[in-house]
This record gives sequence, structure tokens and C-alpha cells, in this order.
Amino acid sequence: MTSLSGITPSGRLTLGNHLGALRRFTDPDGFYFVANLHAMTTKHDPRRLSALTREFATLMLAAGVPEGTVFVQSDVPAHAQLAYLLECTSYVGELSRMIQYKEKGKGRPMTRASLFTYPCLMAADILLYGAEQVPVGGDQDQHVELARDVAIRFNREYGETFVVPRLAKAALATRIKDLANPATKMSKSDSDDAIGTIRLLDPPDVIRRQVMRAVTDSGNEVRHDEENKPGVTNLLEILAACTDGDPVRLAESYSSYGALKQDVADAVLAVIEPLQKEYARLATDPGTIDDLLAQGRDRAIEASTPRLRAAVRAMGLAGSAP
Repeated sequence: MTSLSGITPSGRLTLGNHLGALRRFTDPDGFYFVANLHAMTTKHDPRRLSALTREFATLMLAAGVPEGTVFVQSDVPAHAQLAYLLECTSYVGELSRMIQYKEKGKGRPMTRASLFTYPCLMAADILLYGAEQVPVGGDQDQHVELARDVAIRFNREYGETFVVPRLAKAALATRIKDLANPATKMSKSDSDDAIGTIRLLDPPDVIRRQVMRAVTDSGNEVRHDEENKPGVTNLLEILAACTDGDPVRLAESYSSYGALKQDVADAVLAVIEPLQKEYARLATDPGTIDDLLAQGRDRAIEASTPRLRAAVRAMGLAGSAP
């Protein structure tokens, strides 16, 4: 069962990205990529995009994502090529309902056309490799559903070409919230100095301080109660995700917020420090990173080309097949 997922270099990777994504990228036959084309749908700094793309790729490798499965999206031309074919299969109405466009672009001046059409690029990312499951966070459910709809429509109108994928949701990791504002998700798009975000490359003392300063709730009872105790619930879910525990049962072990925070900090560092050490080792050997990304790129090109050719032929462009 082929697994595929990409992660956009729109900011520094966080603990939530690792727990909900990187550590789930384990399929040696999968395809896992830095989705740098998606980072261009809004205004961006080219130098920062380049640096973050490299940082993300190195972190994916450091996290143990299997060799030969990691690549950079823009290095595989089939992604952009199939995206246009899927734009010719998608409807304005369904694209205008996408949450990202409604929140970031609709009705705003100087909105880039790519922000409107990028769900077609995401669909291309998925459909190129015949992925049967897509491990993504809850905020991407809508895009995977669009990919399913477009695949079904394409197959119906032009002939059986694409595998219709299914969404593979994370359980706890998708719910990790900002430590300073547990009403919102911990996001890599937050500013680099945001106090509620744990970034994978933050120094250990900074990470511990972030956890110890986390917002809690009124009273002193430790219990898993998302509605009435969102701060404590967030800490319990982080601890559960780091230790493969159950947040409700973990709550029974604590009588104070301080003890809970200490254990959360220890558990987070137990996950992050080995990752940081491997990242530091890889970063001193850029040639190895280049070779590993080239392996992933070549494998992705080999795997994606037949399906792109099939889509080109199906749409009546046989003379221009790549």
C-alpha cells in the first residue's frame, strides 16, 4: 500500500509536525517530499524558501524517513505538469470553497492565482504516485477529498487513470495546540519568536522553558477536559503523543500542574534531542544529503512518469507526451 505525503516549507518545523507527520513517514516504498511549490502561493523570500527547503529535507532524513523516499517537489517536473491537467478537470466552484483560499485570498487585493489553484497541485502530488493513503493532519482533509473527487471525475470522463486515495488521519498528534493559546494549533507558520511553539531545532533549554511557561487553567485539578481545561488537556496530549500513552489515564498520575509540565518537558526532549543530534551530523555532510535527495528525485521521476503519460494520452494530448 503506497503512502505519500508532503510538507510545505512555510516556517520552522514544530513538535506537532514531527509527531503528526515526520515520524509517520515510515513506508520504504512511500514518497515523502518537501512541497516547496506550495510555499509560493503567497509572497515569499526566495532565499528563506531555499534555506527552509534544505532544512526540511535534512530534518526528514534525520527523523529516519527511509532513504530513497525523500525528495524536493520542484525537482520532479511531473507535479507541475499534472497540476495543469487537473486544473482542466476541476471546477471554479469547488476550488472557491477551499478553506485556504477563503481565509487567505478571497476578496483580497493582489491574491496570487496559485493560491486559488494550488489544490490541483496537491491533487497532482497525490495522484502521480498511485498513493492509496495520504497521512496528513486534519487541516488537509478538504484537499484530500478534492483529490478524490478529481480522480473519480477524471477516471469517469477520460478513462481509468488514477488510484482514488483515502485519508490516513493521525490520532493525537493532529490535536497538538499552541502552548500559549491552546485554542489554536501549534503552527510552523508562526513567527520564529512565538512563545507557544516548540520548534524542532530550538535549543533544549528553550524547549524546556517553553513547556514550563505553557498556559494552564483555573483550579489545580489535572484532568483531560478539552472544553474546560484546554491548556492542561494540550499538555496531556503532547505527553501521550511523545510516550504512546493515553491522555485520560496519564491525567490520573498527576496532582499538580508543575509535575505534569516537568514530565512533558522531559518527554519532548527525549523525542527531539536524538533528532537534533542526527540533524547536526547530516548538516556537516552536505554531499550525503545531495546524494540522498537525488536518489529520492530519480525514484520519484521514474514512478510518476508513466501515470503522467497516461493522463496526457487520456486527455487527447498524445503527441506531446513527456
